[in-house]
Amino acid sequence: MQQFSLFDQCVMLPYNNDVRERCLSFTCGDADLDDFFHNDAERYAEELMGKTYCWITEQKPHRIVALFTLANDSIKTLHLDKTTRNRLNRPIDNPKRGRSYPATLIGRIGVNQEFQGMNVGSQLMQFIKDWFRHEDNKTGCRFLVVDAYNNPRTLRFYERNNFRFLHGNEAEECAYYNISDDDKIATRLMYFDLKKP
Repeated sequence: MQQFSLFDQCVMLPYNNDVRERCLSFTCGDADLDDFFHNDAERYAEELMGKTYCWITEQKPHRIVALFTLANDSIKTLHLDKTTRNRLNRPIDNPKRGRSYPATLIGRIGVNQEFQGMNVGSQLMQFIKDWFRHEDNKTGCRFLVVDAYNNPRTLRFYERNNFRFLHGNEAEECAYYNISDDDKIATRLMYFDLKKP
């Protein structure tokens, strides 16, 4: 696998129109994600619904290597089945256990097609984890959560990066969201506990 270092070869910036104008065109190969980053990311930021950041190459011509969108979220335990609730509560000190835990949602993530297969996605995941573990983090956040596309490639990516399924299987997740068993669930909710190594 060819290696590329986000940290040595790129700089992270808030994603906006100025960045798009300075950089070559971006595509991650997924039409839905590309459409969001090209047309909706700034509106999400204006409405305070999510903030998108990008890693761009320091060397010209600038290329957007990766994009990611973050938003505030939480994991609500009240309506989870007992096994799942216990799994979430167990590592948390008893007096601090509650009905809801602060989380950050990784709403969108995309890696430029030119840089796919170079370990960029995993570097990005490590950066996000470290960013929210750092003492300068501006808010309390116990978990990272993602609604991962329900396809083997995407789910394996998050599993390799130590995310776990919140619900034990698709049937449990369908029941939780009141989705018919006949419908294929489009995404799977996964989480990462920031207190874990």
